[in-house]
Formats: sequence, C-alpha cells, structure tokens
Amino acid sequence: MSSERRQPYELQIGVRYLRAARGGRPDGNDSGFISFIAGVAMLGIALGVAALIVVLSVMNGFSREVRERMLSVIAHVQVFEADGRALPDWQATAALAKREPEVVAVAPFVAAQALLGRGDELQPALLRGIDVEAEARVSDLAARLHDEVLATLQPGAGQVVLGAELARKLSARAGQRVTLVLPDSAKPGGVPRLLPLTVAGTFEAGHYEYDSTMALMRLDDARALLGLAGPSGLQLRLADRDRAGEVGWRLAGELGPGLVVSDWTRTNRSWFESVQIQKRMLFLILALIVAVAAFNLVSMLVMTVTDKQSDIAILRTLGATPRSIMGIFVVQGAASGVIGTLAGLLIGLVVAFNVGRIVPAIEALLGSTLLPANIYLIDHMPSEPRLSDIVPIVLISLLLAFVATLYPSWRASRVQPAQALRHE
Repeated sequence: MSSERRQPYELQIGVRYLRAARGGRPDGNDSGFISFIAGVAMLGIALGVAALIVVLSVMNGFSREVRERMLSVIAHVQVFEADGRALPDWQATAALAKREPEVVAVAPFVAAQALLGRGDELQPALLRGIDVEAEARVSDLAARLHDEVLATLQPGAGQVVLGAELARKLSARAGQRVTLVLPDSAKPGGVPRLLPLTVAGTFEAGHYEYDSTMALMRLDDARALLGLAGPSGLQLRLADRDRAGEVGWRLAGELGPGLVVSDWTRTNRSWFESVQIQKRMLFLILALIVAVAAFNLVSMLVMTVTDKQSDIAILRTLGATPRSIMGIFVVQGAASGVIGTLAGLLIGLVVAFNVGRIVPAIEALLGSTLLPANIYLIDHMPSEPRLSDIVPIVLISLLLAFVATLYPSWRASRVQPAQALRHE
C-alpha cells in the first residue's frame, strides 16, 4: 500500500485543494482569484514573520553593541562618596572591596564636569583622572590604549587625551594646547579658572557619547587641578559582569552608609529599559501585521468553501462526517500558514545574518547615512538573531494561521448536501 493511501483522506483532499488554489483551474470560474488571495495571504505571513525576525535581531544587535562599548569605558561597579568629595581613605576602601571574591581589579579615579576650549570653540567635557597602570586592569579601553596614547601622558606635564569626536569639534591635534575651564569651588558664583593643557593624543571608544565628551588625564594631575586630597572614587572589575547588581548590593552593605555603590546596570538603567520597551512594542506592532496577513486566510477559505460546495455535498453523500469536512479545510488553511511561516523564517534569517552588508549597499545607493553616530551611538547596523525570539515568532504565526481556519472550516461542515447539489 502506498504512503498516500495510508494518509487520512482529509489530509489528501486538503493538500489537493491547496495545490488547486495555488495553481488555479482553466475552467473560467473563480479559482484564479482564489489562487491570488491564497498567494497574498502566504506572502503577507512570510513578510510579517521576516520583518519580525529582522527587526528583533537588529534590536538585539544594537543593544549588544552599545552595551559592549559602554563597558569598554565604564567599570562594572563604582564606589564614591555620596557628597562628591574625595574618599577619606581610598586604600582601605579598595582593600575591603578586594575581599569580595567577584572583584578582580580596583582602580582609583577622579571625575568632574568641565569645559574645554580652543580658539572660539567651547565644548562640555567629562574630565577623568586615572591611574594608567591600574585603569588598564579595569577598563578594556585603557587596556587597549595603555601602550599607545596613555603611555605618552607624563606626570606633572598638564597633558590630556581627548575623545576623537571632542578633538574634532575643538580642531585639536596632538601637541596643541586647549584651555580647561573649571568653576571656582572656593567661591560659588566666582570667576571660573582657566587652565592650559596640552593634547597628548586622542582615542576612539566607538561610542559617540564618550568620544565626544571624555578627556583623560593622569590621576595626580587631575586631582591637583580639582583641588582634591585624593581620588573621588574607585572602579571595580568583576569576574562576571552579569552579577554586578548582586555584588553591588553586597558591597553597599559592607562599605557602610557614607559610600555610594553603583553598578553598570543601574548607571544606564533608563537606556536599557527603554530599549526593552521599544523591543516589546515593536514585537506587538509587527505581530499585528502577521495577524492581519494570517486572517487573509479567512477570506481565501470562505471563497474556497463557496467554490467547493458541490465537492462537499458529494463527500457528505459518500459518508464524510461534518468533522471530516472541517478537517479538510483546516488542513488547507494550516498548510498555507506553514508555507508562509517557513518562507518568512528563511527570508528573515537570510536578511538578519547579512544586514551588515545590505545596509551599506542601501546607503551607497541612496547616497546618505541611515545611522548617524551622533544620534544612534553607533555607525553601523548590527544584528543578533536569537532562538528565544525566533521560536515565539514562528509559534505565534502558526497559531494565528490555525485560528484563522476555524470559522471557514466550521462553515464548510455546515453545508447541506441537498441544497448544495440543487444549484448544480
């Protein structure tokens, strides 16, 4: 016995109806239009699924890229005084922090908001004083720059390393002078202090916010400029950055109430939460597109039921039950949904894995930049397809396609043989 004969006749007839709807019949009836509706329904499902996969993959890639670039500059955990003053005994605080098993490195720092000027140009800057050797153990950026530009910083020379975008705005190059503008902390509202600095070099973190605002100096030089007795805080590197929140809470209890402990997840919480909210909203919006496309199957199946009433009547007279008739059209509609979903899955994965090549080609064609770095923080389109996103997309698409078949299939099962054959 062939495999086709072993299959339930509902499955066989449903697949034949699907083939007929796809190919149409040259008998002058409405099958050609039904074929068009079926094709539109499957195409709509495919495009909706593909759009969901591509958009969520790009959102994942964007979040990953920004997170990695943030963490190349900022520490996993920071400890500083609540009132912004210098730590009273930073060595003791560092020793206490190192007792935490997750802490692998500690580096002191000072930080202050300031202005940098050159000529008529004045730009806001985050002045950061670092211990070059210790900073290389807690910051990926400092580790990368340690033997390059940071090695040129000489103690007591009043040198500064600028972010590449900040240097561009100031039209400053290595060896040129810039002016640091600091408020007079001793006299609130007094005349700001103007301090000359020499540009030792530039760096590029790959994150626009840091490249356009950050200025690095040696710790002792920055501390002297700011009039601080010691570092204003400590940076901690952890063995597992994903446990930063847990480690931060433990350190906050161990170090006492006078110190503030902040981990990278809390420092950038608003940004990460906004990305997750956008991702959920985009998922819902694009899922509605898939739903609309899936419910195009309703119109296709209703038209098929109307076209096949004589076939349904004959099957009923041969002994087919209403349940079997319903099964035939469920198979036809569900098969259309499966084909559309699988096609969308294939298209979405192909685009998601090649979006890094597709977007530059589109930019070259249009002659414009789709991702300005000063707006989107990064200048290329990243993508990270995740199984945790793809599986729900496929399951939701298949579920919607199945739900869309229920009413037309139920309507087909209610066709009365005598009334259907009377009009033939």
